[in-house]
Amino acid sequence: MIATPDAVLDFWFGAPGPAADVAARQRPLWFAKSAANDQIVIARFAEMLVAAGKGELDGWAASPRERLALIVVLDQFPHHIHRDHGQSFAYDARSLALAMEMIRRGEDAHLSPLERVFVYLPLEHAESIEMQDLSVALYEKLVTEAPAAERRLFDGFLDYARKHRDVVARFGRFPHRNELLGRPSTADEIEFLKQPGSRF
Repeated sequence: MIATPDAVLDFWFGAPGPAADVAARQRPLWFAKSAANDQIVIARFAEMLVAAGKGELDGWAASPRERLALIVVLDQFPHHIHRDHGQSFAYDARSLALAMEMIRRGEDAHLSPLERVFVYLPLEHAESIEMQDLSVALYEKLVTEAPAAERRLFDGFLDYARKHRDVVARFGRFPHRNELLGRPSTADEIEFLKQPGSRF
């Protein structure tokens, strides 16, 4: 049985609480490489990702929170389910289109700042300087709107957005994806990939 949007969001964000507390608790799931977490996502959501990829869950786009759940499925779950394979990027265009439509409609304003982080991540993942610039602008807006006690958290998200933007501004793409996608790397990219922190 395909899980519901609420099941996706409950899994991804966990129990409600201050953004800094939720992020501290969920960060290993969100951003760390963990075979155990990957297996959990595979077991619970692999079937859902296939359905979403076929457009069978497009009805979720009817409301902001359900659209957020669909974006998480298409943008985040592939990196757990297809870890270290080119297929992990196969759904990027779909998640980006969903995110951009939400932003154009102003529906992201109906979500909490921490939820909006995951609406904006498809832009940060795009190999497009226009999307990267918009991503940075949206994360800058989140920082200005964050309560003082949570500003450090959102500063961190903004810092990563700027790093992603700078890589795309330099290379026009993310060099660390080249091997997974069967793309040849330039000499400059090969040198870049030797640097600490180049593979984020």
